[in-house]
Amino acid sequence: MGFYKDFGYGFYCTSFEKQAQKWALTKRGNNIVSIYSFQKDESLKTLSFYEMTEEWLDFVINCRRGIKHDHDIVEGPMADDQIWDYVEDVMEGAITREAFWVLAKFKHPTHQIVFCTTKALKTITFERSYEL
Repeated sequence: MGFYKDFGYGFYCTSFEKQAQKWALTKRGNNIVSIYSFQKDESLKTLSFYEMTEEWLDFVINCRRGIKHDHDIVEGPMADDQIWDYVEDVMEGAITREAFWVLAKFKHPTHQIVFCTTKALKTITFERSYEL
């Protein structure tokens, strides 16, 4: 959880197991990967980005600046450390948006889904976990 993450405050998950393992290895102590099931709820306000777009970039910049949104769930690519460096460069005017897209297109696919509200958290169920 964190306030200044790609999609704002919430509980971050991914559908990519290797990415979940990488996230787990960044934590101190036991490195645990938890697996959840997700039940869609059409009444929730959901925002999905299927790829990195100008809209995605603007949303990430706003969230990283602490600007709140009103979505229950947000899903899409993540700005990993290298992509985030490029996003910061855009924010600071060090590179153009065009340069960002040239640099970003060579990055491997990533995925994150963020449960931003209590109602959204009720759509997930813990299934199991394992230690790395």
